[in-house]
Amino acid sequence: DVGGMWAASGILTARGGMTSHAAVVARGWGKPCVCGCSDIIVSEVNETVTIKDTNQVFRAGDVISLNGATGEVINTSIEVKTPSLKGDLEVLLGWADQQEGVMKILANADSGPDALQAAENGAMGIGLCRTEHMFFSPERLPVVRRWIFHTECLDDLDHIRHFQRSDFKDLFAAMNGKAVTIRLLDPPLHEFLPRPEQVHEKVAQELGFGKDVKRMLARIESMHEENPMLGLRGCRLGIVKPEFTEMQVEAIMSAAADFMEEAPDTARPLPRIMIPLIGSIAEYKNQALIIKREAERIRKERGIDIPYEVGTMIEVPRAALVSAKIAALKDEEDGKPLCTFFSYGTNDLTQMTMGISRDDS
Repeated sequence: DVGGMWAASGILTARGGMTSHAAVVARGWGKPCVCGCSDIIVSEVNETVTIKDTNQVFRAGDVISLNGATGEVINTSIEVKTPSLKGDLEVLLGWADQQEGVMKILANADSGPDALQAAENGAMGIGLCRTEHMFFSPERLPVVRRWIFHTECLDDLDHIRHFQRSDFKDLFAAMNGKAVTIRLLDPPLHEFLPRPEQVHEKVAQELGFGKDVKRMLARIESMHEENPMLGLRGCRLGIVKPEFTEMQVEAIMSAAADFMEEAPDTARPLPRIMIPLIGSIAEYKNQALIIKREAERIRKERGIDIPYEVGTMIEVPRAALVSAKIAALKDEEDGKPLCTFFSYGTNDLTQMTMGISRDDS
């Protein structure tokens, strides 16, 4: 769904609520979003939206307007304007500015333009860059899909490294001197794959299966998980495919080095590399050592003292219980700490602790 959200000017859903994933992501992107509109029936097959009370039907191509602040859905095209930081949000940001060093308001941003907008609005850094959101543009998604299907294909991995390196450099430039927290790839791989009904000969050829649609469908079926959000995702993906962790770290560190070389007197990138969805000390240590070895390799090759930190997002209850031990981990080779920061994924942590679905609440 993220690809469709990225392409949309606004988002209207029949299910979910203000805390659902659609609402959270849309808010971060600055897109108007109305979630959990129970007065409508959405038919993906017929490409229609029906109003329950009146049976009025909207079809693909019809125009509606959304007010993400009030939840209004309007049956016409209305004039739009860029929202300003007013009301409670303005007050909160003002308090943070008054108490310098006590509270920092950080942004969620996954692209240079988003980071620039955040900086203009006073953000003191990026608290979360979701690297998977860099993969959904039409020219990038086929590359990512080919790598998922054919992980032995290093050309596609190099291509992903190249565009991520460019994106990371844009983030560092927009937030120069402020921390940029970059989460390594987190979601299940199935989110990037085409649905079975979307598979035909042209798609099979594009993704390296020739005209063998059946083989491609079988490959998609083999990757099916009953509960993908608790399956092969987060740090588990990095453990199974360490080359992907190495690739992302190389892209991050190389981007920082590029920025420092281009502007040696002014560039001050501050990457913080975040390991997603850990549940144990062993999982964290596995990924942290891969990250550190790769980061130090880039520093040595480029001859630049690139600053960086390694940490994790605490979003699994078990990780919270052993967080003190994770914080105390040290590299056996040099005795230095392996974990220098925590972030808290309160959405997933609340879901898994309380047994409550945020998408349906």
